[in-house]
Amino acid sequence: MLGQLQHHELVVLLLSLGLLLVSARVLGEMVQRIKLPAVVGEILAGILLGPTLLGTVAPQTFHFLFPQEGANATLLEGFSVVAIVLFLMVAGMEVNLSTIWQQGRAALIVSSATMLLPFAAGFIMAWIMPDYLGRATGHGTLVFALFFGTLLAITALPVIAKILLDLRLYRTDLGMLIIATAVFCDVAGWFVFAGVMALLDPAAAGMWSITRTLLLTLGFAALVLTAGRWLIHRILPWLQAHTQWPGSVLVLALSMALLAAALTEWIGVHAIFGSFLVGIAVGDSSHLREQTRVMISRFISYFFAPLFFATIGLRLNFLQNLDLGLCALVLGVALVSKITGGRLGGRWSGLPKRESWVLGLALNTWGAMEIILGLLAWENNLITERLFVVIVMLVLVTSLLSGMSIERLLAEKIHRPFTSYLLPKGCLFNLASVSRQAVLMELSKVAAEAAQLSVTQVQEAVWHREQTMATGIGNGLAIPHARISGLKEPLVGLGVASSEIDFDAYDGQPAQLIFLVLVPVHDDTHHLQILADISRTFRRAELRDKVMQTRSYTEFVALIKTEKAESTESHV
Repeated sequence: MLGQLQHHELVVLLLSLGLLLVSARVLGEMVQRIKLPAVVGEILAGILLGPTLLGTVAPQTFHFLFPQEGANATLLEGFSVVAIVLFLMVAGMEVNLSTIWQQGRAALIVSSATMLLPFAAGFIMAWIMPDYLGRATGHGTLVFALFFGTLLAITALPVIAKILLDLRLYRTDLGMLIIATAVFCDVAGWFVFAGVMALLDPAAAGMWSITRTLLLTLGFAALVLTAGRWLIHRILPWLQAHTQWPGSVLVLALSMALLAAALTEWIGVHAIFGSFLVGIAVGDSSHLREQTRVMISRFISYFFAPLFFATIGLRLNFLQNLDLGLCALVLGVALVSKITGGRLGGRWSGLPKRESWVLGLALNTWGAMEIILGLLAWENNLITERLFVVIVMLVLVTSLLSGMSIERLLAEKIHRPFTSYLLPKGCLFNLASVSRQAVLMELSKVAAEAAQLSVTQVQEAVWHREQTMATGIGNGLAIPHARISGLKEPLVGLGVASSEIDFDAYDGQPAQLIFLVLVPVHDDTHHLQILADISRTFRRAELRDKVMQTRSYTEFVALIKTEKAESTESHV
């Protein structure tokens, strides 16, 4: 293909890719500063360089940089397909199937309510008014209603994870329940959409062809998530031991994603479904280091994803297709159904009232996944440009509202510092243990004895929670925690390790400051505040170094109070 590309076409291709990448990254960084996901800025870059702005102000320049036909258009389209396939692999890696089973009954109840209510609302609305919503001609109402119901039912797992990380909720019990619910909704939603894609296949000759496609899809999914998952879990340790790390793991993930994408495209559903399944299988292995996961995610998210989302803005004029009335209708139904479903599911599963609201607001988030789903529907002539623009607006508004709403809901006028819960006899300033499990057993023992709790009960609860999700938060910190029945108020223990302990933090740094947080079973508010206070307090490396020199509870508390007082005065 390269040999057939003319000199000026190669120059234009490289120039257009460079402009798209730099503008997408710059605008992506800018919108993140106002608490919006980077995908919004990346799409905005395409809108500015596309027919909406550049095509209107300087049409000749637009057609020179981004020709609508010919070799350049074909190459740019092919590149965007590869980008979306790899991005869906990264999205799949964020899925942790085990979180659904670990959350048990609560995850099942919340997931069912959060998915079924929005799906039903979207399906009914699309069935009643398909043409007003934006069904393209040539497709039946059933297919369109299935698509629209799925659109409202799925969530934006990467966006939700980012919001929870920003609010320091990700590794809490409430955060795990939110993530488990989002995982269930997304996986189930994409299975439904795979069926929709099979129904849209023009090569389908009838019911038997559609049934065959669906059966092959389900069979391939089952194979990848069982035997494929098992095989990847066995291969990863061998690669890490005998090959150059992390390059070998990256090659394994990318090659398997591309091969699976080719197979699902051949089956009759979109290529992204195969890469999404491979991402789940790779990400679910306990042998995949968090640092490797972050490296792969950044590689894709900083290069391929910006280019893909920027090309979306090149495809149509957003201003000409903006329908504010339709935006308000879809947004209203989406917000009410998703928040109500999450809140009802939270209450039915036994969550307190406020935590149920947090659950509903967190799941009320749409993002890149919905945009991809809408784009595929538009490319297959299922929806009009008008509805696709509405989907982009839905992502923009909900991404902005969710984080702000949760932050305000959780805000309280009185915040007790974590040191007020610290156990004097639960602090060890010279941990003898050198492994994660041994450290947790040692800390749990002294904390339980200091609080007159059952040592066995505390140790089992802490280790079970750690196995569910590692508690390293980066910067040399780990905050293992557990809920203890019979506990009246939260308790905090501290361990200072002379050696480095691996808590599988996202930045790959081992921990030397380990805070053990024990909370009552139904306490979420103080739990979240303690985690947030510890995380904020130890952001500076200088303070962490000073703590390493302390030798007693009194020295430690005095240091923290002095540092906080000085920090407060410096901001006055």
